[in-house]
Amino acid sequence: MASLFKKKTADDIIKEQNRELRGTQRAITRDRAALEKQEKQLELEIKKMAKTGNKDACKVLAKQLVQLRKQKTRTYAVSSKVTSMSTQTKVMNSQMKMAGAMSTTAKTMQAVNKKMDPQKTLQTMQNFQKENMKMEMTEEMINDTLDDIFDGSEEEEESQGIVNQVLDEIGIEISGKVGGNSLLHEEGFYPSLLKNNFST
Repeated sequence: MASLFKKKTADDIIKEQNRELRGTQRAITRDRAALEKQEKQLELEIKKMAKTGNKDACKVLAKQLVQLRKQKTRTYAVSSKVTSMSTQTKVMNSQMKMAGAMSTTAKTMQAVNKKMDPQKTLQTMQNFQKENMKMEMTEEMINDTLDDIFDGSEEEEESQGIVNQVLDEIGIEISGKVGGNSLLHEEGFYPSLLKNNFST
C-alpha cells in the first residue's frame, strides 16, 4: 500500500510519458496500415467501376480515395510530432540528470572545502618542499662522493697500466706489488737494468 502513495519523481513521470508516446506511435502505425489497405481496395473498386462504365461511382470512390490519402498523410505528420516529443523528453531527462550530477558535485566540493584547512595545506606543502630539497642535496653529495671514488680508482688503474706498458717495452717482468724489494727500487732498478743490457 505504501508504494501506491509513493510520490512520483521526475524520472518516473518521464518514463510514463515515454511509454505513452511509444504506445501512441504504435497506434498511429496500425492506423496507417489500415488506411493503406483501404486505399488499395478503393483503387481496385475504381478500376472495376471504370471497366463497367459507371462514371458516377468512379467519382464518388475517387473522392473517398482523396480523403483517405489525406488522412494517411496526416498520420505521417502526427507520427513525426510524436517522435519529436519523444526526443525532447529524452533531452529533458538527460539535462535533468546532468543538473542532478552537477548539484551533487557542488555539494561534495562544499563538504571538502569545509573539511580542508588552507593554513594546514600550505604548511604541508612547505614541509614537503623543504624535505624534498634536503633529499636532493643528500643525493647530490652521495653522487659526488661516488664519482670521486670511482674517478680515483680509474686514475690509479690508468697509471698502473702505463707503468706496466713501459716495463714491458724495456723487457722487465715484475710480480707482486711494487715495493722496496722489487726491481723498481730506487737504488736497485737502474743497476739491474744496466746489468741486463750489458750482459746481452
